[in-house]
Amino acid sequence: MRITSKGQVTIPQAIREKSGLLPHTEVEFEWVDGQVILKPAGPPRRDLGWAMDALEKSRGTMTGFPGWTTEEIMEFLRGED
Repeated sequence: MRITSKGQVTIPQAIREKSGLLPHTEVEFEWVDGQVILKPAGPPRRDLGWAMDALEKSRGTMTGFPGWTTEEIMEFLRGED
């Protein structure tokens, strides 16, 4: 793997999944004993894998939410109680 001229690298998918680095996750770098450590910034994020699975299953059909109204689905997606 190479660093681009802009200092960018692609984090392999398996590493992103195991570490919970979802799109738009804020990250920080640390220098520890001569190594660069990449980790999520701030408090750990909740595991949203179940939600991502539900959304993927429902893509285009909304079958992942049987019996839910559109308003109930939108409230769920917005995080409203």
